[in-house]
Amino acid sequence: MSSSDMPDLPAPLTNLKIQYTKIFINNEWHDSVSGKKFPVLNPATEEIICHVEEGDKEDVDKAVKAARQAFQIGSPWRTMDASERGRLLYKLADLIERDRLLLAAGFPPGVVNIVPGYGPTAGAAISSHMDIDKVAFTGSTEGIHVAFKAQIPHLPTSPVHLDQGMLLPDPNSSIIALEFPVGHAYLEDRACPELWKHSSPQTSRANSSQCTPCGILNKRVNSAVEFAHLGVFYHQGQCCIAASRLFVEESIYDEFVRRSVERAKKYVLGNPMTPGINQGPQIDKEQYDKILDLIESGKKEGAKLECGGGPWGNKGYFIQPTVFSNVTDDMRIAKEEIFGPVQQILKFKSLDDVIKRANNTHYGLAAGIFTKDLDKAITVSSALQAGTVWVNCYLMSSAQCPFGGFKMSGNGRELGEYGLHEYTEVKTVTIKISQKNS
Repeated sequence: MSSSDMPDLPAPLTNLKIQYTKIFINNEWHDSVSGKKFPVLNPATEEIICHVEEGDKEDVDKAVKAARQAFQIGSPWRTMDASERGRLLYKLADLIERDRLLLAAGFPPGVVNIVPGYGPTAGAAISSHMDIDKVAFTGSTEGIHVAFKAQIPHLPTSPVHLDQGMLLPDPNSSIIALEFPVGHAYLEDRACPELWKHSSPQTSRANSSQCTPCGILNKRVNSAVEFAHLGVFYHQGQCCIAASRLFVEESIYDEFVRRSVERAKKYVLGNPMTPGINQGPQIDKEQYDKILDLIESGKKEGAKLECGGGPWGNKGYFIQPTVFSNVTDDMRIAKEEIFGPVQQILKFKSLDDVIKRANNTHYGLAAGIFTKDLDKAITVSSALQAGTVWVNCYLMSSAQCPFGGFKMSGNGRELGEYGLHEYTEVKTVTIKISQKNS
């Protein structure tokens, strides 16, 4: 995959009027009970876009009461045909893609409620509420702890579905590209994947003195570099499956680093509303500062800064595309999820060793393998403790494929039939009949 293979995106809409900033309950817009609002900033300019009503426990209570009423036996929603419910859900999805107009979808009051707010207040109120039957959560590990702590007194009243997308303190994601003419490479994701390259004994000996493979190898290495690059720099690295770590086999390490740095330097930074921009800002000042702190830790702990390594521009939360080489497993940048445009490139010698290093974590969200050898693809994908493993591709998804993580990278699955199971409960009904006919 290359940048030229990516589909053209429509031009972004500018100067949009902010229409809705209130809490949505029972098909009506409400001010927050407390009267509080919070600002929404444009991270590219640091300017305030608008102020949104800040929901808290009292607002959550109002939303839950409305939802309970909407889901009572005999209510319009409960008596509606399943096909009609499906039509409304599809209509809602279309409207959200278009302009987020909920009221136009035609849902009965109370079926859809939106309470914007913060985790310690609105989030904690949702997690601990006795009248909420199901909680689906996507967020940081810290947020997971808050949700679990709030849920413990009420389990199993409201099962918590912990989705992917946590901030991870240990590596667990990787990409493996196997069976280039000089070998293999791998990338798996825990929330920050890694790319490994491992040469077969025959080709390693044949190319031990070469820095730059050629022919098919050259094409496959470039493909691996491109996948690794897109895996980490996509959306400024703000992605639960961001490939921030890259493991490269020792004999081709220098060449792989060179190509990765060359690719990173091609990025164009700026306001994402401007056509031709590849990388926008980080989401907020807190994340911006965290990323810069981790970059500084990499410099201090001995990693080699190949490019980037600091802020970009005079305004906005922009960070230069950054690549580190000579990274070791004990460094913070190799252990903590950066969630930013920072790529770590590590060396390895044996495939068995690097698989152990990838699995030596409390997390396991996704992985990718690049190889022409089906046996190796099956062997490595079986060995990786990850909820999703891509072979010869990365960041691909469909509605039919369950998505979720192993270990602390999630509890439950989204999408596919397994995703539906998360929202159902099994019931057994036994009926005594007056006469057995067959």
